[in-house]
Amino acid sequence: MDRRETLKTLMVGTVAGATLSATSCKEIEKATPIVGTGKKYGRTPSELEWDEKVFAESFLEKRELETIAVLCDIILPATPTAGSANDAKVPEFIEFIVKDLPDHKLPLRGGLMWLDGLSNKRYNKTFVKCSDAEQISIVDDIAYPDPDNMKPDMGPGIKFFDRMRNLTLTGYYTTKMGIDDLGYKGNIPNIWDGVPTDVLKEHDVDYDEEWLAKCVDQDKREVMAEWDDKGNLIT
Repeated sequence: MDRRETLKTLMVGTVAGATLSATSCKEIEKATPIVGTGKKYGRTPSELEWDEKVFAESFLEKRELETIAVLCDIILPATPTAGSANDAKVPEFIEFIVKDLPDHKLPLRGGLMWLDGLSNKRYNKTFVKCSDAEQISIVDDIAYPDPDNMKPDMGPGIKFFDRMRNLTLTGYYTTKMGIDDLGYKGNIPNIWDGVPTDVLKEHDVDYDEEWLAKCVDQDKREVMAEWDDKGNLIT
């Protein structure tokens, strides 16, 4: 299993369905379109107010977003069958999440500063200006640390990269591109072939051939059943 397949497996195992808030239906009905978009997508007035605040805020600087973009594609590069994290606009997702969940602000900014500090110490330049090989040499030390041979002062970087990896995976695998990469097809109706034969024998019953033709004909499984006024099945 390659690295991307491993990440996909971890993602499927750890990201559960979204939890529903206790917001009442009446509150949702009062939701109004987002200013400037004309879109209405079931947000309550308080949620819309928070959205406006988040969208209007600027936090991450250009150089920080550039570093995040590099890290995102190191974590999830493009493959012959799937786009990269940047193709899925994961940096934009992270930029939003940092403002929407402010607890990320200090750790993320501090981690980016730590990364540039280590890069300057090793290569006398910031992380984004390093060569691909130099960037990977730094990432290797914080992405897959060896507990028995951990380099000194790597702790902050390891915690930072864990956060970056989690944000990148969440951002990517909640997009259409990421869902397609997972091969998730959603809920698909199964095929019902009737009550198993052994169960029918146990109860000494059997299907009427006419009903079998109408009810267990897989060629007609998409057809809506119709009944006459006396309760007889038509189709």
